[in-house]
Amino acid sequence: MEDKITIDDIARELGVSKTTVSRAVSGKGRISDETRTRVLNYIEAHNYRPNPMAKGLAQKKTYNIAVVWPEDYEAVDLPFFQKCVLGVNKVTTENGYDILISFVDNEKFHNLRRIVENQKVDGVILTRTLINDRPAEYLKVSGIPFVAIGSSDDKEIIQIDNNNFGACRELTGILLSKGMRKLAIIGGDINHVITRTRYNGFLQAFEDKEIEVDQSLVFLNSSDPIKIMAIIDELIRRKVDGVICMDDAIAGQVITKCRNEDIRIPDDIRVASFYNSSILKNMVPSVTSLNFDDENLGAVAARTLIDKIEGKTVKNRIETSYEVILKDSTK
Repeated sequence: MEDKITIDDIARELGVSKTTVSRAVSGKGRISDETRTRVLNYIEAHNYRPNPMAKGLAQKKTYNIAVVWPEDYEAVDLPFFQKCVLGVNKVTTENGYDILISFVDNEKFHNLRRIVENQKVDGVILTRTLINDRPAEYLKVSGIPFVAIGSSDDKEIIQIDNNNFGACRELTGILLSKGMRKLAIIGGDINHVITRTRYNGFLQAFEDKEIEVDQSLVFLNSSDPIKIMAIIDELIRRKVDGVICMDDAIAGQVITKCRNEDIRIPDDIRVASFYNSSILKNMVPSVTSLNFDDENLGAVAARTLIDKIEGKTVKNRIETSYEVILKDSTK
């Protein structure tokens, strides 16, 4: 096997300086086209690859990207984060970057601060946005390139998100078109931007149909299983047409409650979810839901961040592809 060659070897063999070889490899700096071609042809013939560590030192880059997960994530959140990281990994691998995963919460993010201040990464991807987002505020002040998966009111943050508003609006509108008027909604933490976005889509669908929302059928901050049990008892007593769950975890809890109490879906109550994952895959009956491409979301976030690291102009992206999957739970 041929020994690995270095920039010194190339410079000596071609009778040029190491700086000239570096300029030919990086594509930066002034050298003649003839010299650049000669260096690149030699490199191709001898299968030269730049040393990543040396390359990083020369460019003052680590070739690492931090992917920040919320410390309060639950097992039911894993499918979303895993798919996002798969998409991030595909792009970072293609571009010579590695991933460093960091867990933070909104109040304590010493580990994120340490990673940034010790210059261990070139950029950061936040996988959740909050109403009062302290990690995002810190990253803005630090000056490190970062993007957020999710939406934010802060226009200084580059945001990559699915069209949750439009999707939730469309699914709610379909259920209203089916004649459901007493439609309840159960959602989680209102400090999460996604909760607010989904709720706004729900409200807009009612406005589109010129139907008034019954606020007594809106249950936010309600991801606790015991609280959900009480909510379902109330909804059955009030003979609502259906309930929309803001995510798959809540939908799973609702269906389990109904099964245990011999509440028939969709005969006694109809159920839909604003998010679909493997949690709902084997539910009986099958659940009407929204399906998003979370792997693509991660990939777009990674491409955007790398462009930002490289000094390119980047913009917010809303990925418009989603599916409304109508199934047995809303027949």
